[in-house]
Amino acid sequence: MHNKIKQILIWEIIGGFWIIIVGSLLHFLYDWSNNLLIIGIFSPVNESVWEHLKLGYWSLFFFSLVEYSFIKKNIHGYFWGEFLGILSLEGFILIIFYTYTALIKKHILWIDITSYLIGSIICQIVSFKIIKKQIPKRINILGLVLFITFGLILILFTFFPPHFSIFMDSNTGTYGIYGR
Repeated sequence: MHNKIKQILIWEIIGGFWIIIVGSLLHFLYDWSNNLLIIGIFSPVNESVWEHLKLGYWSLFFFSLVEYSFIKKNIHGYFWGEFLGILSLEGFILIIFYTYTALIKKHILWIDITSYLIGSIICQIVSFKIIKKQIPKRINILGLVLFITFGLILILFTFFPPHFSIFMDSNTGTYGIYGR
């Protein structure tokens, strides 16, 4: 295997473990921090489906800050790959969650956890497949803009969530960090 491709593969495998471990820890961090506002930006502040999308996004975001500094000289489609990777992870989780809850009319924790684990692996496979390709610079820049935009939307809707079911805390019926 070419050294460049091997290096990217190793980083993406490490990233898969990182996303699973750090994302799992992020699930509890807001409660552990005694509800610190700054932690609520990166961790779920309630039990809504939307807030749980932060687990994958922010763990990938933090890993990407490190990974990119090590592999940037070898790649041309990094940000496009990361954007499509996170889109795959989040999309997989949403499809699984809404499909099984529509069919059986109840929430099952082990399915949610399994979908996060599988989605994290899918994320890294998609990222790897894209990152190792020659992607036009404008597409890569678009990936960066879309990746950052998704993070900003996650933050925005933590503070100002629309009153749709995806944003509602399944335990309290409230929305967002302020529980309105």
